[in-house]
Amino acid sequence: MLVVLLIRGVTLPGAYDGIKFYLYPDPSRLNDPQVWMDAGTQIFYSYAICIGCLTALGSYNKYNNNCYKDCVYLCLLNSGTSFVAGFAIFSALGFMAYEQKTHISKVAESGPGLAFIAYPRAVAMMPLPQLWSIFFFIMIILLGLDSEFVGLEALATAISDMKPSFFHVGHRRKLLLLAISVFGFLIGLVMVTEGGLYIFQVFDYYACSGMTLLLFAILQSVCVGWVYGADRFYDNIEDMIGYRPLPLIKYCLKYVTPVVCMRISILCTPTEDHPKSEKKVLELLDLNASPDGIVS
Repeated sequence: MLVVLLIRGVTLPGAYDGIKFYLYPDPSRLNDPQVWMDAGTQIFYSYAICIGCLTALGSYNKYNNNCYKDCVYLCLLNSGTSFVAGFAIFSALGFMAYEQKTHISKVAESGPGLAFIAYPRAVAMMPLPQLWSIFFFIMIILLGLDSEFVGLEALATAISDMKPSFFHVGHRRKLLLLAISVFGFLIGLVMVTEGGLYIFQVFDYYACSGMTLLLFAILQSVCVGWVYGADRFYDNIEDMIGYRPLPLIKYCLKYVTPVVCMRISILCTPTEDHPKSEKKVLELLDLNASPDGIVS
């Protein structure tokens, strides 16, 4: 589906401007701490690091599995897919800007708008748009379910491994999965109300990304690199795969990751700004709260 969107997108008028906007960076944006915050969040989620998913799934591997090679392949595959997806997205955004006769920065969306505005617009331009729309949203649902499976398994593994003698008896682990799923479902119900978008943005911005993930990265790097010991960690990896990884990873674990994440955390506090979608919702709420904004 991504290849289809890419092929269709690059053949649309204005696609070149969108791809140019995607490939040519704006160096002045590097002075904005929020850019670094968003970039770090994207990397954390794209590679599923600092949230326990890789650790939980890796615990099911054989002891001598080459986890070092798997990590390299994961990074290459993830980054490659994200890079190709950028062409599909920005070619469609370039066409939207061309149609509306405006700059692409005015139509570029982030967060939910990316999946429910940019991509559906590209799908609607294809032959048999109803058919492709069904395929597209099935793909979105499957992607969401896949992410849910990984997150659910990570949480269930962490809980059950603390008391394996209790949870690995009978159907207790299945009941644990059911309890976590029901709890997540009840939280999700709040996000499909009329003010659900605002709640979603607040939950996403303050609880699941940004400062939270940076804090996780700092704590995990300090715990592994200094408390447990980077050299002991390297000894464990050597015992499993038969050789020691590059020393660069050890120095990144001990120094680079904590310092960079801490620096970004200091420069960009969570109260400094709201997400773009959240600002729009706040404006609507303020409008409805004022007497002049009441619609009869």
